[in-house]
Amino acid sequence: MDNWTVARAKARFSELIDQARSQGPQMITRNGNRAAVVVSAEEWERKTKRVGTLAEFFARSPLVGSGLKVKRSKQKARAPEL
Repeated sequence: MDNWTVARAKARFSELIDQARSQGPQMITRNGNRAAVVVSAEEWERKTKRVGTLAEFFARSPLVGSGLKVKRSKQKARAPEL
């Protein structure tokens, strides 16, 4: 992952985008500290794409068939403080 200072990233923004697309994530630093990472749109979509539904997630849980029983509280809900 290449490192860019904020000043260099601002001055060469188009090159920063090109490198994110062709070489992968690009780190931007501010005052020597990591501040942000620029990734290609394709990588962002791949990393943030939702796979399946919540019901499917729970159906694949290793706890399915474990006999775990969850009891619900029978107490009334508290009134919110406004």
